[in-house]
Amino acid sequence: MNIAVAQSGGPTCAINASLVGVVRQCFKTTEIDAIFGSINGIEGIINDDLVDLKTVIKTNEDMELLCLTPSTVLGSCRYKLPPAEKDESVYEAILHCFEKHRIGIFIYIGGNDSMDTVMKLSDYLKSKGSDIRVIGVPKTIDNDLPCTDHTPGFGSAAKYVATSIQEIIRDSSVYSVESVTIVEIMGRHAGWLAGSACVLRANGEIAPHLIYLPEAEFSKKRFLEDVRREMAKHKAVIIAVSEGVELSPEDADGSYQSGVTDNFGHKYLSGVGKCLENIVRSEIGCKVRSIELNVMQRCSSHICSKTDIDEATAIGEAGLSAALSGETGRVMIFRRISDMPYTVTIESVAAEKIANKERKVPVEWLNPRQNNVRDDAIKYFLPLIQGEVNIKMKNGIPVHFKVN
Repeated sequence: MNIAVAQSGGPTCAINASLVGVVRQCFKTTEIDAIFGSINGIEGIINDDLVDLKTVIKTNEDMELLCLTPSTVLGSCRYKLPPAEKDESVYEAILHCFEKHRIGIFIYIGGNDSMDTVMKLSDYLKSKGSDIRVIGVPKTIDNDLPCTDHTPGFGSAAKYVATSIQEIIRDSSVYSVESVTIVEIMGRHAGWLAGSACVLRANGEIAPHLIYLPEAEFSKKRFLEDVRREMAKHKAVIIAVSEGVELSPEDADGSYQSGVTDNFGHKYLSGVGKCLENIVRSEIGCKVRSIELNVMQRCSSHICSKTDIDEATAIGEAGLSAALSGETGRVMIFRRISDMPYTVTIESVAAEKIANKERKVPVEWLNPRQNNVRDDAIKYFLPLIQGEVNIKMKNGIPVHFKVN
């Protein structure tokens, strides 16, 4: 039989490593013939826009380069499948593509919204008596999928965030003037990525002095009190804030969010850092700047975590193995066995346990004032950012794998 694999949702440093894991496992399996890559996620299946990956990924060198190439080499989408009972035509197009190309396994690499596709599609195929298997392989820098200890892509993003903030600390400390620097970090409803900045304490850093997560209620009054308290102790105050932290319209002097949503109803977020910058400038009057890490934290493969890349590859391999053993409608997960030594196993759970659900940072990780993360969290985050990889360079610039 043949298989198809697709990538969906936001890019990460590790999503291509999971694709390599699937392809590598295919090469070990004699019962698989063609390996199709679906262009732009499930849209490629719907539109019959496939590429034969054996003609694209030809050598071990190709796989090694692809492993360390950020973003989604097959393209992505944020396409939401309608309920089959309301619109079956999309599902019929998908099934037609599968049957036309003799595809017996479909691997979908993505986040919790992508697992909605895994759930709906596997249910539909079962209802039609099809034996085509559908497996989800997780990825998201937000780290907000339930059931799994963490998600591929998160460790590399956390490593980039910590490294960037450490460099910001060095930069801000050189002047005698008092300053506040606010770093806006991705995280819509869950503050895992901003919270991970606490790992800098493992290397003796005090900053970020304040960390604000969406899990905590935000108050402009308490925020200003926090900043003034830290300024009394530190010349340069560094603040990490999740993009999903919500200010009331009164505190923000109007809405700072666009109100635009994607196909899954998620708001496009940006601007909380600049909003807090304006509050500090207006109320305190010190030197202040905001820095939005934006997409750099998703795709900065030059500082990726080797643990993240290795695990992303392994979970891709495990996804195909699960499908070959007869599983369908399942999502692969990590289960942590130990922090020291760091040990995980790879298992699977039903897609409905993950689809359209979010996992928040435990409230017990927040300090009593909810303006920072306790040291207890460091033992969770630290293993995920370990290890460095050898990046292939050309003319002093990293080389990336591309599909033309």
